[in-house]
Amino acid sequence: MWAEGATRHLLDPSGAREHWQHGPIDLIVQAWGDALVIKASKNQAWQRFSGILPELVGELAGLRKPVVANGATFEGVVAERMRAACLPFAAHWITPMAAVAGSVADDVIGYFATPGVRKAIVNNGGDIALLLAPGEVAQIAVAEIADGSLPATLSVAAESPWRGVATSGWRGRSFSLGIADSVTVIAATAAQADAAATMIANAVNVAHPAIKRAPANTLKDDS
Repeated sequence: MWAEGATRHLLDPSGAREHWQHGPIDLIVQAWGDALVIKASKNQAWQRFSGILPELVGELAGLRKPVVANGATFEGVVAERMRAACLPFAAHWITPMAAVAGSVADDVIGYFATPGVRKAIVNNGGDIALLLAPGEVAQIAVAEIADGSLPATLSVAAESPWRGVATSGWRGRSFSLGIADSVTVIAATAAQADAAATMIANAVNVAHPAIKRAPANTLKDDS
């Protein structure tokens, strides 16, 4: 299924921002702090990143099935994080894939949780995991409401409990069951935010002849 291996590219001369990609996983990785510590953290995270997609593909059949209370767990760390994030919504129809992007971001950000790293951001196609040392603040761009009632930047401070931001909607990389253009959620983890944003976006719906519906796999291969 994705024969080519993971790729890694610098996005600026300083090396602060990097682009990591493996199949559908597309990360922007950035960190601030001691240069040597950050370099070591990035290299460790990169080694882990290279194995995430094969790990997920190995359990893909189960990840595409609806989450149920007291259901089977997964062997992979990321797969199990996906299931756990979706479990609160088990009474509704949801598969662990609803939290895949946030769960991958959470997994990678964990490698930066070491002395010497003041702040790190892993952005997986708009689903974002944060690491913030005391006193640090992350500025996250979000979709702006047309009337200007919502600011285009979300500030997340270290003293807040939030370390995950995720956005879902019919215009995203995955297809929503609802009609919301954009739903942004902040939560304790990116995986939790990802699952919640998916559920909210799916719930924003209405029956109308102008709305056309189709199975996702007829719109994009292997969806």
